[in-house]
Amino acid sequence: MYLYQQKKPNGDVYLAIKEKYHVRGKGACERTVERIGYLSEFRDRYPDPIAHFRERAAELTKEKAEEKNRTVQIDMNSVLEPGTNDTRNAGYGVLREIYRQLEIGKFWNWKTRGRKMEFSMEQLFRLLVLSRALQPGSKRFTLNNRDMFFEPFDDISLDDMYHALDVIADNQEDLQKWIFDHSQKIVGERSLSTSYFDCTNYYFDISHPDADLLDENGMPVDENGNPAAAKYRKRGPEKNHRPDPIVEMGLLMDSRGIPVSYDLFPGNESEKVHMRPILNRVKNQFSDARIIVVADRGLNTSDNIYWLNGDNKSDHNQRDGYVYGQSVRGADAEFKEWVLSQNYRTDKVMDNNGNEVLFIHKSRIYPKKLQVNVTRPGSSRPAKRSVSVDQKQMAYYSEKYARRQRMERELMVARARDLILHPKKYDRITAKGSSSYIKNIAFDRETGAIVNGRNLELDEEKIAEEAKYDGYYSIVTSELNLSDTEIRNIYRGLARIEDSFKVTKTFFRSRPVYVWTNEHIEAHFATCFTALVLIRLLEAVLGNQYPVGQILNSLKKYNCTQIGSNVWQFTYFDDILRECGEKLDMKLNVKYRSRQEIQRLLHY
Repeated sequence: MYLYQQKKPNGDVYLAIKEKYHVRGKGACERTVERIGYLSEFRDRYPDPIAHFRERAAELTKEKAEEKNRTVQIDMNSVLEPGTNDTRNAGYGVLREIYRQLEIGKFWNWKTRGRKMEFSMEQLFRLLVLSRALQPGSKRFTLNNRDMFFEPFDDISLDDMYHALDVIADNQEDLQKWIFDHSQKIVGERSLSTSYFDCTNYYFDISHPDADLLDENGMPVDENGNPAAAKYRKRGPEKNHRPDPIVEMGLLMDSRGIPVSYDLFPGNESEKVHMRPILNRVKNQFSDARIIVVADRGLNTSDNIYWLNGDNKSDHNQRDGYVYGQSVRGADAEFKEWVLSQNYRTDKVMDNNGNEVLFIHKSRIYPKKLQVNVTRPGSSRPAKRSVSVDQKQMAYYSEKYARRQRMERELMVARARDLILHPKKYDRITAKGSSSYIKNIAFDRETGAIVNGRNLELDEEKIAEEAKYDGYYSIVTSELNLSDTEIRNIYRGLARIEDSFKVTKTFFRSRPVYVWTNEHIEAHFATCFTALVLIRLLEAVLGNQYPVGQILNSLKKYNCTQIGSNVWQFTYFDDILRECGEKLDMKLNVKYRSRQEIQRLLHY
């Protein structure tokens, strides 16, 4: 180690103790071990400050050399007291390094500049994000278990945490933009030319939805009668058919599977109209380049098609494009007839596991007739308008998909038969899916019970009609020049966004949601979104070799335990941690470290 001296324009000299070290692939580097300050601050304290701090550098060099071989004395009669916890997690440091490279600390310093706050906004946000990834729970749980991390998160109260949620909510859209911009330093340019959009919902463990205060026009207002946002916690079609109130999320993802942005909306609102606001915001704030939006059939509406792409009649349509899933069973008669007709081609392609599979397909360019809502000048009410749009339609057949559809329908039909024989065993919730195969069924609006006295019959015609389309699926697009294989490959990327929802629900345990105001719900999902981006960026840095579950498991296991007054022993290491260390320039395979060395490793 040596004394670093930097002369400033005012004649003063900045002092620090630095050391040199070697990085594979980079060569010689140096880092600051101890920041001292300016020479003028020490002239009255030491006769020769330069000589004093040179001696300090020599002492630190000697101490470091001695630390390499240290004897630790252990009292074999020591006993554990209740509440003892000498183990700390250091695996969070890998995610913390991605967090540091995103410069999120600078973001919160910018957003809280000039505000009087009794806590560190950046520290508290970091605690919420890292806990969501590695030890998820309620805000109280997070606060009570913050000592799992090696880094101390002191001087934080539950009131501070809830105050911070308000600040996060105020800045969550700017945070999304900041993360997108700064992530490009980690993984390179993030093109939005092909972007994936999907919606999911998260439930609240409460019995009743929130009720909005409404004005005379039916619009939400606050207690003072001022316009307000509709409350999020409403009943809607929960993914697992739970009756609890939910909040909906729309998520936009780039072609590499890294989240770009998200929006929340009340659980009783249709997802079909919520793609447009997030796309408008992304094009206004992130990138105004042309985007091809990939979404499942739930977003495939006439209005969404026309809003994105217009009539698609020109040779060089500069409007945004789409690749949508298309239901065959729910399509019009002409489309169904085309799907069932012949002229399919068979090609060999690769599946997700690198295995060769058959791709049975055909396509056409077709003038699709749409009924769209348009607003006429001088009128606030939309009117229907008939338009024709040019669309490429691709149909394909999969025997595996056919077997799955048959099996799922057979299960529903078997339950429908049992329902006809024993209607008192079922209600609106438990009959879901099966009731669609029963004629004359009705449910009590209050209780959800099946109405008595009706002649329940199995709908054999519907069963036979559905069976005709087993195994067939369709994808439609505005991109008329795409090949069928290209359309297939682009659409398959939607599985990545479904996996992101799974990560938030399974690994991050983002549901049930424990907070209840709109602002705190927004803040909760801002921390979930940030944690999701961190793990996706880390996944990309590692070359997408490892699934998220394995990465998180390795980070959770990378712990250290104190075995001496200033000696910590690391207890776990694997290939994922080795890769993390190599890619992020973090030496993670050292078995014994001092507290100061761990602090340098974790950058705090």
